Amino acid sequence: MRRVTSAVIAASIAMGLLAACGGGSSTSAPAGGGTGTTRTTTASSVSVANAPTNTVWLCQPGVAPDPCAGDLTTTVVQADGGRSTLNVQAPSDPPIDCFYVYPTVSTETTINADLTIQAGETNVARAQAAQFSQVCRVWAPMYRQITLSKLFPYAVSPQYVGIAYGDVRNAWLDYLAHYNHGRRVVLISHSQGTQMLIGLLRNEIENDPAQSRLLVSAILAGGNVQVPTGKLVGGSFDKTPLCTTATQTGCVVAWSTFLQPPPANSLFGRPGQGVSTIVAANNVPSPAAGMQVACVNPAGPGATGTPLLPLTPSGGASGPWVEYPGLYSAQCESADGATWLQVDVHHTAGDARPVVTEAQGPIWGLHVVDINLPLGNLVNLVRTESGQAATGP
Repeated sequence: MRRVTSAVIAASIAMGLLAACGGGSSTSAPAGGGTGTTRTTTASSVSVANAPTNTVWLCQPGVAPDPCAGDLTTTVVQADGGRSTLNVQAPSDPPIDCFYVYPTVSTETTINADLTIQAGETNVARAQAAQFSQVCRVWAPMYRQITLSKLFPYAVSPQYVGIAYGDVRNAWLDYLAHYNHGRRVVLISHSQGTQMLIGLLRNEIENDPAQSRLLVSAILAGGNVQVPTGKLVGGSFDKTPLCTTATQTGCVVAWSTFLQPPPANSLFGRPGQGVSTIVAANNVPSPAAGMQVACVNPAGPGATGTPLLPLTPSGGASGPWVEYPGLYSAQCESADGATWLQVDVHHTAGDARPVVTEAQGPIWGLHVVDINLPLGNLVNLVRTESGQAATGP
């Protein structure tokens, strides 16, 4: 099994701000500029006319500093207090790529953040995306997201959402034209990042057969992807279905995590609420009757009661990562208009390991740890999918 999301993270991420334990110092890059490293590239298999070249890359394979790569050594803590160490190695050239878009972390006071790489972006990329370096090259662009303090008052305005989405779209086109070289890709995102990738998948990828053939899967956490009730496709996407098995490719894995059924005013798990409002500028249909929020179990599409493999930065353990095996399991559930990933805690007497709580209240559920609770499962899922992707389009 794999590592855990501890109470330390829940306490550290007030209102979606993830300060990953053990996070390093911030690095900066000029707005609109590159990383300062010159790369020699050849044409991609996807033709992109007038592709941008000025992406500020938060994570760019082979270019340091890279918070999406690094030491993955994991301390495994058992229920009885026993400890062991996992020495996890990332390959130098994994077979596929991942394109990661981070959640809302900017504490800037403007409506849209700038493109300076700060500790919030670095820490959340390390916490959510670094483990995927075991199975893919991780690319992550900076984007002028709507900031924490302005998210809900301004999210419905196309003017501000369009700025954020434009950055993500341009970064994707830059990646395709200059770095992809025909490699297949997993999309990964959380919260506001998921809203950006909903727009990208719907507007760009679904409408271009060459791009569609590159898609291994889209892992879209905590962003209220919608489908018609009881259906696998429709709503947020016209052509891309929800995943039903771990071996399926070209599909979507989406979920919102709770310890209890989402309340009526929940920000997640209910169509048209919370972060869903960000889709206004992304050519995504507004919520309508007959829609539900999608739930695909990230611990195993189609599975129920599946053990979670949580992973989190250690915050002081002997390795940079920590895992608490056997502490959680999960399954998708629906009731009273809500659809969510129900997490059950298996905390036995004498078990001193920390347990996650809905620290931001029931309307948030376990949103801040949507990715870290099943992170080991997601890495395994991408590993399985990459094997399937290698056998054909």
